[in-house]
Amino acid sequence: MDVPMNHWAYDAVGQLASRGVVSGYPDGSYKGNQPMTRYEMASLVARSLAVVDMEKASKQDVEMLKKLVVEFKDELDALGVKVDKLDGRVAVLEENLGGWKFWGEFRFDAKFADQAGGLYTGAGGSDVDFNLNRYRIWMSKKVDDKVKFTARLGNANGNVAWQRYWIDVALPWDVNMMAGLWAFDWEDDDGLYTDNDAWFTDRSLNGFYFGRPFSMGDFAMYVARNDDAADEYYEYAGRVKFNFNENFWMSGNYIARAYDVADDESVWWAALGFNFNSDWGFKGAYYNQDLNVAAGEDSPAAWQAILDVKQAALGFTSLWVEYTDFDENFTAWTDGPWDNYGTVTDTGLGAYDNILFVSLNQKWNDKWSTFQRYLSGSARATGAGFDDTTNWTVGVKYYYTPALSFELAYDKIENSQTVAANDDNVIRLRTRVTF
Repeated sequence: MDVPMNHWAYDAVGQLASRGVVSGYPDGSYKGNQPMTRYEMASLVARSLAVVDMEKASKQDVEMLKKLVVEFKDELDALGVKVDKLDGRVAVLEENLGGWKFWGEFRFDAKFADQAGGLYTGAGGSDVDFNLNRYRIWMSKKVDDKVKFTARLGNANGNVAWQRYWIDVALPWDVNMMAGLWAFDWEDDDGLYTDNDAWFTDRSLNGFYFGRPFSMGDFAMYVARNDDAADEYYEYAGRVKFNFNENFWMSGNYIARAYDVADDESVWWAALGFNFNSDWGFKGAYYNQDLNVAAGEDSPAAWQAILDVKQAALGFTSLWVEYTDFDENFTAWTDGPWDNYGTVTDTGLGAYDNILFVSLNQKWNDKWSTFQRYLSGSARATGAGFDDTTNWTVGVKYYYTPALSFELAYDKIENSQTVAANDDNVIRLRTRVTF
């Protein structure tokens, strides 16, 4: 059956073709002055969606394409074109309308510390530090249905630099690949930390990352190269996570470094989580490292147990209670896990027998929230010059707008990194904008 010449579809496709948004027949032409069958029109719609130019498309153009898919649904089905896939394609077009997308973050800290060049302002600094420590501009572009480019421009040691840049590629068999300088955070994916940083992930790497979901979870692996280290190395890793149901999961993770000169190093850990209900949860993990050390334990282990309670359960506050136990020489690769305001433990976690960390947050309304933190670290070494580390924080946060927040906090550290009398405290005002 021909589509009547006065049918709105001719005008719709004609407008899209005239603006260069879609193409017509296989030879690239659009014969809008000739009658078409409904099957020809349906074929043209399907082909157009595959090659639509989002640089030229407007919101109205995408709405017109959606209307065309609905109009010729039966013919598309008869031609073997999966309408749900076309709907997915339209959704992708809507999400990436306009080509490039930009977003970012601005963060400025004013610190008033007790010690000049101390635990909060760094060696050589004063007791006051005004620091624009984060400005990030993200950008992304959907190249086509299978390729997306993403990059981040930000501050690095006081200079503007490209901090991340990679492509996402949809490969066959539901495999997704990232290539370039990308970041990953398997510990955050499992909810294993809530404070400053992860122990081994949340890092940017140069290389190839592959991920694939399956019915009960997901699998990931990567290979990367670090040419900036004093001893350059390859890093390769693998991870599998099983979601047995909505309340119970387990994961296994492995990362290895193959140095050009030194002996290889590696870490593996197994983690699990169980939700008693939507507001009460338990998480735990066991870690084991293979390290190059001059003396002491060269295969240190650690274990971690976490109770995570949402504010809805207690009414007035959320609660995070974390207990960790370390062997001698156990070392984090990313950052000091609790160095949120100043240097508390740094990465040498093996200096502690164990650490207890408690975090509470109270959201009073959409504008105001308060928070408290407490850390107690039991020093492994004894005698003069060593003592247990303590750190506590109180603070308040105010959202002037949904994008602009002000945070005022007081933080105190005693015996940082188990060094006796290595103390400091600070008042910090943080201004943060997201856009």
